[in-house]
Amino acid sequence: MGGPGAHVEARRAVERLVRREAGKVIAALIRTYSDFQLAEDAFQDAVTVALERWPQDGVPDRPGAWILTTARRRAVDRLRRQSTRTDKAPELRVLADLKRSESLPDLDSIDIPDHRLALMFTCCHPALAQGAQIALTLRTLGGLSTPSIARALLVPQPTLAQRLVRAKRKIKQAKIPFRVPPPELWAERLDAVLSVVYLVFNEGYAAMTGELLRADLCDEAIRLASVLHELVPHEPEVAGLYALLLLQDSRRTARLAPDGSLVTLEQQDRSRWNRQQIVQGTRVLRTALARRGVGPYQLQAAIAAVHAEADTPEVTDWWQIVGLYGVLLQLQPSPVVALNRAVAVAMAAGPATGLELLDQGSLAEALEHYHWYHAARADLLRRICRDDEARTAYARARELASNPVEQAYLQRREASLGPGGSVDSAEG
Repeated sequence: MGGPGAHVEARRAVERLVRREAGKVIAALIRTYSDFQLAEDAFQDAVTVALERWPQDGVPDRPGAWILTTARRRAVDRLRRQSTRTDKAPELRVLADLKRSESLPDLDSIDIPDHRLALMFTCCHPALAQGAQIALTLRTLGGLSTPSIARALLVPQPTLAQRLVRAKRKIKQAKIPFRVPPPELWAERLDAVLSVVYLVFNEGYAAMTGELLRADLCDEAIRLASVLHELVPHEPEVAGLYALLLLQDSRRTARLAPDGSLVTLEQQDRSRWNRQQIVQGTRVLRTALARRGVGPYQLQAAIAAVHAEADTPEVTDWWQIVGLYGVLLQLQPSPVVALNRAVAVAMAAGPATGLELLDQGSLAEALEHYHWYHAARADLLRRICRDDEARTAYARARELASNPVEQAYLQRREASLGPGGSVDSAEG
C-alpha cells in the first residue's frame, strides 16, 4: 500500500492530467458516444478510479491513455445499466460496436485538431443560444470549471449551470452531429467559435485560479486558431484572432519573475519576448488588415503590435493605442475595453485624466466586481498622491482577485505606495 507521499504524488498527477488532458479525453468520448453528459460522467468516473488506484499501483507511464481507456470502460458500464433499465436500442447498438472492437485508442492516436474543431462546431450549433454555445465549449473543450466560466462570462454560477444542462439536453434531443460542418455552414457558427478560442487562450494566459499561466491552454488555443486560419484563410477576423494570440503569447515567458511573481507589461524584460511569434503575428495581421474588413480581433491585435514594436515602455505610442481602443469601443462596447482605453489615456495624458474616465458612474458600476478595475484605479490614485484612497482600492482589488499570484502582486503594490510607476491594467 502506498504511503502519504504516494498519495500526494498521485493526487498531483491526477490534477495535472485533468488540467491538461480533460478536453482531449472528453472530446474523444463525445466523438464515440455522441452524449455530452455521458462523456463528462465517464471522465469523472475515471478520475475517481485514478485517485483510488494510483497511490497503490503507482502513476502509469502514460496517464492520459490510462484515463481514456478507463473512461471508455466506465461509459460502457453506464450504457449497460441504462440499457438494462430502459431497453434502449441505440445504447445496445453502441455496446455491440464496442464489443466487436477489442482495441481502444490512446490519446497519442487522436487527431486533436479535428476532434476539437468538431467539438467546437457541435457546441456552437445555431440551435443553441450563443451564451450556451460558448459556455458548453469552454466546459468540454477547455476543461474549465463552472465558476471560472461564470466569472469569464460575467454571469451567476446557477445561471451558467442551467445553460449547460439545457445545452447538453438540446444537443442530445435534436441529434446535432459531432462534426466539422461543410463550409457553407461555417458563417453561422464562426463568431461563437472564435469567442471560445479567445476565451480558452485568456484562461491559459491569466488563469483565474491555481497557476497563473497554463501553457497547455495557450498552446491549444493558438493551434486551433491556426487550423481555423487554414480552413478560412480569407476571413479577416479569423486572421485577426490568430495574429492576436501570437502577439499576446509572445510575452508569456516574461510575465513571471524567476520566483513566480507577476510582472506587468510595462515592467517586463522585452528581450525575453518571442520575436519569432511577433514577426509571424505581425505578418498575419498586415494580411488581415489589407482585406478592409476591420473587426475587434484585428484591432486588439493591432494594439498588441504597437506594444511589440516598442523597445521600451517609454517609447510606446500610447496615443495610437488610445485611438485603436476608441475604434474598438465603437465596434464592441464593453466596460473592459473602456477600462483599457482609460489606462492608455492615463499613460498618454497623465493619471488625473485617466482617473476621471475610470470614475465615470456607469463604468464604475459595471466593473465593481472586476479586480483589475480597482487595481488600475489604485495605481492612478497612488500616482497623484492620494495614498489612503489607493490603499482602499488595492485592498478591494486583492479581495476580488481569485488567483494567488495576482493577489500577491496586488499586496506588494499596496505595501509599496509611493510616487511614480506605471498603471496596473488587465494587460500583461
